[in-house]
Amino acid sequence: MAKNFYDTERALSEYLLFHYGMTPRLLPPGMANCGVLEFPVRCVTECLDFARLPKVGRAFDLGCAVGRASFELARHFTDVVALDFSRQFIGAARHLQAKGAFDFSYCEEGELTLPCRARIPAAISRNRVRFGVGDAMRLPKSLGTFEVVLMANLIDRLSNPRKCLKQLPGLIHKGGQLVITSPYTWLREYTPRQHWLGGFQRGGEPVRTLDTLKSLLSADFQLIRRRNLPFLLREHSRKCQLSVAEATTWLRK
Repeated sequence: MAKNFYDTERALSEYLLFHYGMTPRLLPPGMANCGVLEFPVRCVTECLDFARLPKVGRAFDLGCAVGRASFELARHFTDVVALDFSRQFIGAARHLQAKGAFDFSYCEEGELTLPCRARIPAAISRNRVRFGVGDAMRLPKSLGTFEVVLMANLIDRLSNPRKCLKQLPGLIHKGGQLVITSPYTWLREYTPRQHWLGGFQRGGEPVRTLDTLKSLLSADFQLIRRRNLPFLLREHSRKCQLSVAEATTWLRK
């Protein structure tokens, strides 16, 4: 069986840089003012309606990767549960939690690398986060309920996203919020085509992911916010992936 990309050293390096290390000097010329930095932070600061949320409570970062959004949630919530399927990502997140920093290297060109240090902002209470390895389609019954569930760029990397989405109403308090971000990059290598939420035609009509999300979630959630969140994944000094996630915020009825 081929190794999961998200458990490779390359993925770890790229995601540590994506979550913690990207600065304007690492961006391609002309990209510095395009609003592509700090995507995990913006998933929290730009997507949650804090006026509707209590001052204390619990949050769930599902598909947390190396944890930057989890730590950002810890600014606002006293208990943050963060799960990811990649043991390597969770190992790095736990190291960051314990030490406050993580040394790694990122690709400059070919086999040439440069050193970098991921750091957690000092103002964040790192002990508010509990990291674990888990399957988003088979969540443990013991999780309890939350004021907020964040799913950042997760749904199009699941083999059956509907299985994940069906669990959400039981995880969120009435009046709580669900944030889903995704560029809707449906690929057969991650999701069998029959389980895509959008990006195909049915009966000659286009099926789009947002419409499917509305169909699946509308019985339990109200869509209250929708916005575009650009982000950049850097592969090396002359190659970056520019994507735009659609971010939707849903209020639990």
